[in-house]
Amino acid sequence: MVIEEKVTIEAPLGVVWQVFSGFENWDDWTSACQMCHYQEGSEMVSGACVSFVVKPFVFPVQVAPRITRCDPGREVVWEGGRLGIHAVHTWSFGEKEGKVILSSSERFSGPLLGLGRLFFLPQRLHRLTNRLLVGIKEEAERRVRGQDAARRIRLSQNPPEAGEPAGGG
Repeated sequence: MVIEEKVTIEAPLGVVWQVFSGFENWDDWTSACQMCHYQEGSEMVSGACVSFVVKPFVFPVQVAPRITRCDPGREVVWEGGRLGIHAVHTWSFGEKEGKVILSSSERFSGPLLGLGRLFFLPQRLHRLTNRLLVGIKEEAERRVRGQDAARRIRLSQNPPEAGEPAGGG
């Protein structure tokens, strides 16, 4: 089973990466997963183990995948298993025309996958993935709006001299 989704984010790659790699802050802006923290390590790097709780059904499921590949701002892969299902989740970051395209591809395998299909697991996981991507988009775009507002306030308090660029150079 494969779940793929992507979102276009109107924010610089650096801001999107900051939101994504600030894993311990995910609880602040998404309901797709809760209790997000590093189980081993303290930053988004290969070898670190993250932990979070998802709720594809009524009951919560804690997962603790290990980051197997991390190329900051380009790709993160984590993998792990729970309840007889193994998952490999690949996050890919791309830039196009000043926007970031964040792609998510999650591949599942295991003996209990067939049972999961009976309970609409693919549709439920797809909704969680979509909710997470939308959360990343909204948080990154919110941060950009905040930066723009702060810049406008600085400019209104300290207007540029005649002949200076408005950006404060």
